[in-house]
Amino acid sequence: MKRSINLMMSVFAMLILAVTISTAKDMKEIKIKTSSECEMCKATIEKAVKKLSGIEKVNLIVETKIAEVKYDADETNPDKIRKAINLAGYDADDTKADPKAYRKLPKCCKKGGHTK
Repeated sequence: MKRSINLMMSVFAMLILAVTISTAKDMKEIKIKTSSECEMCKATIEKAVKKLSGIEKVNLIVETKIAEVKYDADETNPDKIRKAINLAGYDADDTKADPKAYRKLPKCCKKGGHTK
């Protein structure tokens, strides 16, 4: 009986270990310079990035125009994150905003449209 319990405990421990290993995420962080101008930009960019699979956290700092993104590298990558920002109407590092999306932005969200 005791031997049977020990065997069951060992199998259970190995099962937990296997599940833990198989669900381990390859988490990465990136900082992306954007063309954001205001709090509306922050909300728009964060919403666009959060739609991507594998995004754990996104925070755009309005004062620096930097989007800090924590993501699962098995599900997404920096190029996809930048593309999501571009499709929302904003530049992301060296990639330019989608022109059609940019035209749809409110005036305050366009480059130089928000006076400080």
